[in-house]
Amino acid sequence: MDGVNGQVKRRDGILDPRLLLFGYTTETVNMLLMPMIENKKEALGSMGNDAPLACLSAFQPLPYEYFKQLFAQVTNPPIDPFREKIVMSLQCPIGPEANILQPSALQVHRIWLNNPILSVTDTEILKRNRHRDWKTKILDITFPCEEGPDGYSNALQRVCLEGKAAAEQGYQLLVLSDRQAGADRCPLSALLALGALHHHLIETRQRMKVGVIVETAEAREVHHMCVLLGYGADAICPYLVFEMASALREDGVLSRDLSDNMIYQAYSQAIDTGIAKVMAKMGISTLQSYKGAQIFEAVGIGEDVVNLCFRGTQSRLGGVNLKIMALETLTRHSMAYGSGSPDMKILRNPGQYHWRTGGEGHINDPASIAALQEAAVANSLSAYEKYRASTMESLVENRQKISLDEVEPASEIVKRFATGAMSFGSISLEAHSTLAVSMNRLGGKSNTGEGGENADRYLNQDPEFNKRSAIKQVASGRFGVTASYLAHADDLQIKMAQGAKPGEGGELPGYKVTKDIASTRHSVPGVGLISPPPHHDIYSIEDLAELIYDLKCSNPRARIS
Repeated sequence: MDGVNGQVKRRDGILDPRLLLFGYTTETVNMLLMPMIENKKEALGSMGNDAPLACLSAFQPLPYEYFKQLFAQVTNPPIDPFREKIVMSLQCPIGPEANILQPSALQVHRIWLNNPILSVTDTEILKRNRHRDWKTKILDITFPCEEGPDGYSNALQRVCLEGKAAAEQGYQLLVLSDRQAGADRCPLSALLALGALHHHLIETRQRMKVGVIVETAEAREVHHMCVLLGYGADAICPYLVFEMASALREDGVLSRDLSDNMIYQAYSQAIDTGIAKVMAKMGISTLQSYKGAQIFEAVGIGEDVVNLCFRGTQSRLGGVNLKIMALETLTRHSMAYGSGSPDMKILRNPGQYHWRTGGEGHINDPASIAALQEAAVANSLSAYEKYRASTMESLVENRQKISLDEVEPASEIVKRFATGAMSFGSISLEAHSTLAVSMNRLGGKSNTGEGGENADRYLNQDPEFNKRSAIKQVASGRFGVTASYLAHADDLQIKMAQGAKPGEGGELPGYKVTKDIASTRHSVPGVGLISPPPHHDIYSIEDLAELIYDLKCSNPRARIS
């Protein structure tokens, strides 16, 4: 940043060592950040996540990846962040908060932000602000690399003490900054530094006296921003995103017509939309209600880290402690600034989203899929055993055998089998029909998913190739739901949330909406179809009871679930 004139410094672009230091990958840049800047929204994907949990990863994941967002269902329905946008707000006042029970002028002596994502220019202005005697304290969240893991924990304690002292001295804003990170200094995780400071200020009764801004190169994804806000951040400046985008523009990777302000506006709009979507999962409509609410559960974080930085957060498994997190930070620093060959300093591609040789393990890797196909086509038991090794069940050892005479025959057991609820928009019509035929032959039940079912499949029931799905879904979009559809079901399922992305609803891109899909869903080919996060006719238990009653009237024989 050159002063406060809004010009973002050009760095080394994709070769900037800070990208390696803060855990960027080629997928981060190409699949996540560039679509945000070019399209003002997150990229849309449709595949499940079969990569390891952060605590099992071999590629030094950031602390954000250990947290899973909580969501609401049924009795506390999510908000539709698009159709109910009028009730949502990301505006946020920052700075000291007065006692709401004692009205005074201090309650309005705060800075009002339209959204929590700050540009580099706005951050510099806030850091230098002296208007109305406001003071800002910059807290360095880096430490000398030679101090090792002990330096990491000592730096966390230092940040807490410096923050408390600044609050007592009358500073209104605290800025946690990792800009000093480089060849000689390692950064603390902005999330750990923020969490430790936030809880220390609460414990010492100083938190309401200051606003906390996070200036970090670490955060860049919607999830990162949500975790920071959830653990006490008032505003965030992801400066490395803007510097990298500026360099990519100069290199011609991004359009040269994009100004620094246009890059900021596009990126912040994408992040704001994502934050609103995450808030809506819990039925929260304002950012002020979401800040500091800690609506997350940790998976694989040790008790020492939780007690220091994330007090009150559930972490049932335990696992990675502060020393391991410090060592992983030092490992990333060594990769970025160590003495290795230039080839070792380019961005990594561990294959978090797309499988890569030598990258993160995936359940559905080429070897396991090949084994599954061989087992299915050649009826090969040895191939199935290879595929089975990729499942959780293969880890169970020394199981005691039970005589077949003591259990039900297989022909009875399979009658309880049911397929997953996948529409033939998410999988092909051929696969969807084959699943139905297979389950009908076995005596089990297939599920239509939320996309409905063509009437020919349940009206013309060939005994040998019966394509009727016994379980029919009624989802928030009501796609394909007709009286005939409901009447030809054994089970009627009310779909309250997406299994893959609970609280978000579903989306079928327009290019996937073929003539068959559009006909079944009573729509138009080529038009994108969205299932809202909530059922817009279910906002209470009584509303849900009414829908169950209506479905039972449509098909008295069907089981409602």
